[in-house]
Amino acid sequence: MPKRYLKKLIPHPEKLKQNKALGVLGSQIYEAELWHLTRRSVAKAFLNGLFWAALPMPFQMVAAALFAIPLRANIPLSIALVWVTNPLTMPIVFYVNYRIGKWITGTGIDSEFHLSVEWIWSQIEHIWIPLYVGSAVAGVLLGGLSYFLVLILWRLHVIKRWQNRKRR
Repeated sequence: MPKRYLKKLIPHPEKLKQNKALGVLGSQIYEAELWHLTRRSVAKAFLNGLFWAALPMPFQMVAAALFAIPLRANIPLSIALVWVTNPLTMPIVFYVNYRIGKWITGTGIDSEFHLSVEWIWSQIEHIWIPLYVGSAVAGVLLGGLSYFLVLILWRLHVIKRWQNRKRR
């Protein structure tokens, strides 16, 4: 089961308290609820992590970690899910987000899109609004969909385990 595998990867709270860099975030970050894998904390982590993954911004992992605290989401999973947009997937994801934003706002450029840093920087004044609008919409939709999907799949898994236990 993925929960057992993920538990091995998540650091122990006592080890976290020894990390002085995390002390800046206050004592709330050490609450056990933020590090345990429960149905609600995992669903909220998907909502949080995938939302921040959709936004083209620096320090997405920091934003995901900071927002995981008030959301009561699993912090390590929130941070890990940000890596959905990695250097390999980022161009595709942000291009799709740009197209969504262009469709919603009706703004953007009509010329041919070139996937190069030079072209993007030369056109940034024309593409930033549709890119961020599309990214925010995609983040909300992807995060919200994944939140409900995790809740449903987790519940179905629990029901299946109870049925198997009953049969035995």
